[in-house]
Amino acid sequence: MSEQRISGRLIAAGRTLAGVGRADFAAAAGLSADSLRLIEGSGSAWLDAEQDVSAVFRALDHFGILVLEETADFGAGVRLKFTRQDVRQLARLEGEGGLIGSDDAP
Repeated sequence: MSEQRISGRLIAAGRTLAGVGRADFAAAAGLSADSLRLIEGSGSAWLDAEQDVSAVFRALDHFGILVLEETADFGAGVRLKFTRQDVRQLARLEGEGGLIGSDDAP
């Protein structure tokens, strides 16, 4: 994607798809929950502020949400980066506990 574009409606859809609350998503984006509410409330209007767009895409990436560009045949959309099975596996691995060490083998 050469130019990142997103609307409030796509942000809300991605957040809902991933099951992420507004406060958690806003925190990951470095925005206030009220700012996110206003952005999502703008509906299909494209988000203009480059700083906000970057922040939103970082949060989308953090929660495993991909934005699909609008094409001649289909409108823009969102989807998850991982299958539900992948997400369960990642959660299991992250929840195993134990000592944290370097992944580099000698």
